[in-house]
Amino acid sequence: MPPSQLVLEFDHRPSLDGADFLVAPCNSDAVAWLDRWPDWPGPTLVVSGPAGCGKSHLAEVFLGTSGGVRLSREELFGEAPPHPWDEFRACVIEDVDALLASDASDRLEENLFHLYNTAREDGRHILLTAATAPSRWQFQLADLASRMKSSGVVEIGTPDDALIAAVLVKQFADRQLKVDSDAITFVQARMERSFDAVSELVEAADRLALSERRRITRPLLAKVLEDIESRKA
Repeated sequence: MPPSQLVLEFDHRPSLDGADFLVAPCNSDAVAWLDRWPDWPGPTLVVSGPAGCGKSHLAEVFLGTSGGVRLSREELFGEAPPHPWDEFRACVIEDVDALLASDASDRLEENLFHLYNTAREDGRHILLTAATAPSRWQFQLADLASRMKSSGVVEIGTPDDALIAAVLVKQFADRQLKVDSDAITFVQARMERSFDAVSELVEAADRLALSERRRITRPLLAKVLEDIESRKA
């Protein structure tokens, strides 16, 4: 099977930066929710899932389709609550559970509470990403906890073998590198199941192949996997 055939079963979604987002069973529910925007039942939607599952990439897709804005940590912890609604219909806040866990002053919670209320009043929307659902987040403000726990929640699962293989093929193709399907099958069965791991492996394989003036084959990918594991040990 030629490597290009491995991606034919996946729907492609362009993101703001032009990269392809592959729709698969593990993320199709989240994609369906974003496709419904702005017809959401409330002002907030939480996309949860493990690190490297594609939450940030999906948020980038949402920014492109909604014309929204990503709020920075500095804005979220600022003295004045952020108010993006004069210019934007939607905003993205990433890693909300980690931000809440680091909020010793409650400034973030107060600003999120204000942001939620103004979004509801103005008919705007907030996409939040997190590792877990709001029921497991750390709150000090009961009113904010109530609002966040009433949010729509959709989970992205860990990428399966087929999706990892498709993303490998795509990222190699982006670098104009042809890799045989048996090499793709070999490496996807042995690597960490995350998009971050795919990017790390593809970059390392490209660099090694260039330095050794070799094609990307099973032996080369085996060496790359060994090098990655040794760095993490």
